[in-house]
Amino acid sequence: MCPEGLLILSIIINVASARDRMAFMAQQMDALGLPYQRLEAVTPDAQSGSHNAAYWASWQRPLKETEKACFLSHVAAWERVAALGEPALILEDDVVLSRATPIMLKSCRGLVDVDHLTLEVRQRRKIVAKDAQPLTDDHVMRRLYQDRSGAAAYVLWPSGAAKLLQRAKTQAALADAMICGAYELKSYQVEPACAIQIDQAEAYGVAVGLKTHSLIGAGVPTRQPTTARFKLRRIAAQLRMGMQALLHAVDAERREISLSPAEFYTVPQGPRR
Repeated sequence: MCPEGLLILSIIINVASARDRMAFMAQQMDALGLPYQRLEAVTPDAQSGSHNAAYWASWQRPLKETEKACFLSHVAAWERVAALGEPALILEDDVVLSRATPIMLKSCRGLVDVDHLTLEVRQRRKIVAKDAQPLTDDHVMRRLYQDRSGAAAYVLWPSGAAKLLQRAKTQAALADAMICGAYELKSYQVEPACAIQIDQAEAYGVAVGLKTHSLIGAGVPTRQPTTARFKLRRIAAQLRMGMQALLHAVDAERREISLSPAEFYTVPQGPRR
């Protein structure tokens, strides 16, 4: 646990074979002065047999083995937050953070009635409240009513961890899909955003000294026929998103979240070996 008044802990999900990613994250965290723990990511081999076929068939389409492993890695992070009994910043190992992240995390300690706060943007519009709550001198947080993707950088409170773990008992999903679809979460968005994944850096004008490729995209879906159940679940999910938009048509707006490239820390690229 982090003593009161200090920065909240960061939990970095990292697979053992991705040493370059962990080195990148460690250098970045040290430069920003952020305390962190490494969480060993679940691998496709390790997750085999962890749940029955019905559990893995509970989402909108068959999941790849890599997607199952990623989901279980986030579940492990949620369990760690629950065990800590205090909020933590959950990070995937290909994230670039803003230099404003430390002061933003200090502000998080004083927040109440919050389950989840996302730092991330991915060039997709989100439904956020028109009204904002000050977080730092330069950043606000807005109630987040609908997101579509992104689980690479988010602060999770024990209350939010409990809600997600309750869902994960009976349902599997892409990690970000489970978070985005958990409307019971009291979710918020930081603006300007304080995090992007490396694959988004160029689009946002942020220079990064590391190139990555998605480990989740590797592999193939589990062999399973596409059935009417999957189609009905996708339709139901779209209907829920539509209802969410209608519920907040007056007090919220659908737009992209701003980001200030100049705020971002750039890890220098080391010599090639």
